[in-house]
Amino acid sequence: SDLVKDRIALVGVTVIDGTDAPARPDQVVVIRGSKIDTIAPAAGFTIPKTAAVIDLKGKWVIPGLIDADGSVRRWAIPRYLAFGVTAVRDVGNDQDSILALAEEASLHSLVSPRLYVTGASLDGATPFDPTSEAVTTESAARRAADDRIQGGVSFVSVGPGFTAALLRGVIDEAGSLNTSVTARLGLTDARTAAKLGTRSELELSGVPQAVIDPDPFYAAFRRSPWSGWTATERAWSGLDSAPLGAVATDLATAGVTLVPALVLHDTWSRLDDSSVTASPELADVPASARDDWDLARFEGRAGWNASTYPAFRAGRSKQDLFVRQFRLAGGRVAAGTDAAQMMIVPGASLHREMELLVEAGLPPDDAIRAATSVAAALIGADSLGTLEAGKVADLLVLDADPRADIRNTRRILKVVLGGAVLDADSLTRRIRP
Repeated sequence: SDLVKDRIALVGVTVIDGTDAPARPDQVVVIRGSKIDTIAPAAGFTIPKTAAVIDLKGKWVIPGLIDADGSVRRWAIPRYLAFGVTAVRDVGNDQDSILALAEEASLHSLVSPRLYVTGASLDGATPFDPTSEAVTTESAARRAADDRIQGGVSFVSVGPGFTAALLRGVIDEAGSLNTSVTARLGLTDARTAAKLGTRSELELSGVPQAVIDPDPFYAAFRRSPWSGWTATERAWSGLDSAPLGAVATDLATAGVTLVPALVLHDTWSRLDDSSVTASPELADVPASARDDWDLARFEGRAGWNASTYPAFRAGRSKQDLFVRQFRLAGGRVAAGTDAAQMMIVPGASLHREMELLVEAGLPPDDAIRAATSVAAALIGADSLGTLEAGKVADLLVLDADPRADIRNTRRILKVVLGGAVLDADSLTRRIRP
């Protein structure tokens, strides 16, 4: 009788393992249960008789992708998987719904990326996100952080309405409970937040405030979070490279992981461009969500008009420069996208983020690590992010070399999630009937 197949062998692949090691051609990756059992050169390797063999000669394997800055919606779950995103760090969401979704994912009652969540973000008196919890005193901020940590969140996130005093209290409280803090900054500059111990800084927030006089930005954020965002985006084009480089070096030295979300800046700088507002990728978004992405309503809330977008675009090269300076200073860059914010398509957005990181000047290997091993380290997931024996078998099989062209990360043949081999075409059919 046939032997029971208790493992899977991916044969003939080039392995890009998510570390700084060179790619390894013609390998065998043996998966047993949910873990990687062995990675070895195919030459001379004896494939176990109980292995189901998948011939993938001429294909590439990379770790499963991790979006380090998400706001997950239930409808987005199959979209992430179709694009090879096997884990998401959810940074601010409706408290009850995201905790329930994360529990479903952890119990495997839902085929889902792994979810690492903050629950609702903490913010100042006027939260940027309506799901955030407003706190106005340090004692209230400490209590709210403690409540979240006791409730089982992976880390604590704070919004742009947090002053340095509020941020200090939350970082101290979280640190006493061995939990890290990630921040979208507004009323605190990036350098001060780093000195206080912020583990990761999102979306290039707080950088203009650290380079030039922060008071006008603080005044804008006190008027409204959208006024603050607009003021900082407009300011980028006028920032000088030398002080930008000094801030980048200080953040890198402080051990901050930067999650620049260039796709957010790039997309929102081009909302007057039909290649964004009529992108074919929007077909992957259900009609109900597209209805929520009402551009006129969004522009009204943000206070943006036709003159806004060219001003935002003028700053994009300086944002790219800052990311490049930070990386050259030894800083760690993680890939995140803030999907599913306005026009940020979950799953597809992470591939676009890697492309933008390369356009900013990072090598393709760095961009891949940003979406794999660096993101895994940021969320504290030691078992994810690299391809090594004993690690969880989350990986992608690609049809072309992503080092030659980072856009090849989109050419997915198979998604392996916890050792389960999922066919990319069938995953795509679930979101494109």
